[in-house]
Amino acid sequence: MEPLEDLETLDRALGARRFLLFKHSPRCGASRWAFDEFKAFVEAHPDVPHGYVLVRKQRRLSDWITEVTGVTHASPQAIWVVDGRPAWDASHHRITQDALARVTAT
Repeated sequence: MEPLEDLETLDRALGARRFLLFKHSPRCGASRWAFDEFKAFVEAHPDVPHGYVLVRKQRRLSDWITEVTGVTHASPQAIWVVDGRPAWDASHHRITQDALARVTAT
């Protein structure tokens, strides 16, 4: 699994019918824990379109996500996008495999 690294790819992903986005900061313990939850969810649900952004490395993309979605930045953060609009978001320990499974099932 590779991070999203360019605006064009991210723009296409966020405009898709469904997309699960994760904003990750590898230096943060809470983010590492939540990223493990995200990765485990993705492995168990390969049919769910997904991607992630490394917020420190890709600050421009992280800021653009906030601007386009209207979801205030947090890290770690998961955003479930449906038909190009954020339908759900969570940060820190609210990002669990169970939470991701519930929200992506709708």
